[in-house]
Amino acid sequence: MKTIEMKKFGLLFLTACLGGAFTLGAYKLAENKFVGGASLEDKQQVYFANNPYEVTSSTGDLDFTQAAAAVTPAVVHIKTTYSGSNQQGMGIDPFEDMFRDFFGNRRRSSGPVMASGSGVILSDDGYIVTNNHVVENADKIEVVLNDKRSFQAKVIGRDANTDLALIKVSAKGLPIVKMGNSDDVRVGEWVLAVGNPFNLTSTVTAGIVSAKGRSIGILGDGQDPSISKSRPIEAFIQTDAAINRGNSGGALVNTKGELIGINAAIASQTGNYEGYGFAIPINLAKKVMDDFQKFGTVQRGFLGVSIGEITAELAEEKGLKSTRGVYVASVVDGGAAASAGLKEGDVIVKIEGVAVNASSELQEQIGRHRPGDKITIAYVRGGVEKTTSVVLKSDEGLKLASSSKSTEEVYNKLGASFAPAGESTKKKYGINNGLVVTEVRPGGLFEQIDLPKGTIITGMNGRAVAKVDDIDAALSNRKNDMLQITGISPDGSRINYTFQVR
Repeated sequence: MKTIEMKKFGLLFLTACLGGAFTLGAYKLAENKFVGGASLEDKQQVYFANNPYEVTSSTGDLDFTQAAAAVTPAVVHIKTTYSGSNQQGMGIDPFEDMFRDFFGNRRRSSGPVMASGSGVILSDDGYIVTNNHVVENADKIEVVLNDKRSFQAKVIGRDANTDLALIKVSAKGLPIVKMGNSDDVRVGEWVLAVGNPFNLTSTVTAGIVSAKGRSIGILGDGQDPSISKSRPIEAFIQTDAAINRGNSGGALVNTKGELIGINAAIASQTGNYEGYGFAIPINLAKKVMDDFQKFGTVQRGFLGVSIGEITAELAEEKGLKSTRGVYVASVVDGGAAASAGLKEGDVIVKIEGVAVNASSELQEQIGRHRPGDKITIAYVRGGVEKTTSVVLKSDEGLKLASSSKSTEEVYNKLGASFAPAGESTKKKYGINNGLVVTEVRPGGLFEQIDLPKGTIITGMNGRAVAKVDDIDAALSNRKNDMLQITGISPDGSRINYTFQVR
């Protein structure tokens, strides 16, 4: 009898061992599959498959300790250094007034200056999301972890249109924050803001979500979101959690400790907290970070329409039966919307099944897609709701005809010719994009400011340039006829020029 029982026990033990080996092998197979070309979301799935995430919602008794403990180790302090040359033109930077006090009080001086912000670790091998304005034009980026370890970081990609940046440190086994779903965020729910305000490291504050899809006009000039690639995307999560200077780039998390936004701005008359903070939705940030990893720059799809909010007055004027949706004021010839049959006077009510009732909400949904992506749009025409499939396009050919002549004239006034920087050149200077000045013509603006042949132009008017067509888009984005150029001179020093073009 004992012999039979021993045999049964041995069989059960062997089965358990084989099951464990199979599970371990499957995990390793998945882990190997994701190495190299994995997105940050893929890496998170592998990470949390091996590291169960057990933080539960704590809103019942207003105890935020679990969420704070889970998130704080993965929110970093970012310290940046700027040389004198990289401070040129900062006085008219449209971001400066809004972000100066919020982002570490960066000030111009003749010598190097330092600033600080925050960042969030998204993968255990060192990918960190932060704001573009935290690292823009920085000569040196230092990342200090919660455990006081320090690393030098490199920029993987920056995007002024979303105010997002992805940086990387050389490290393994880092703590990370679990990405949540910002679409599930509800107005009134509790959230935590984690960052480094006033250089006070690892600070946690609590509040609620005050609004979603908020546009506050700090990233752009209010022009159409679908026509120009320079049109920023503003669909902020608004919160009353205390956010101050130094919080920029930090984490906004729910009570489960899941990342739902990247803190980006405050509305304040003093530069300090006055009750309103704004964060970039993580679902938009996921797509931008993925683009940085795969392409080095954001791949943005365009609908090709001019849109407007539907007010009670507009609804009455246009004979609309409802104020829901976003009004199509015009359609660009040859654009994605025109090709799909959308017309002036249509009202877009859903994109990929998600309701859109404000321009900012439409911006965010379109901003999650790339050129060539096929999306479903629900719209109302003549009181009847219809659906259509739209294949998004790039911004090539979507520039307004009224701006073409002006852009061409300004381009000619530069008095220069350009060619894309080669891979060896980009590697030499540690850049992801750039145009080399191949010719400087007499009498042009480049000659007047002594910008020599061989200069590498990396940015114009806050946007990256990688091909000659990018200059046209950048020139069409100038304000008050001002032009800002960033790049690298032939001797390797950084340049930052701002001047007026008439």
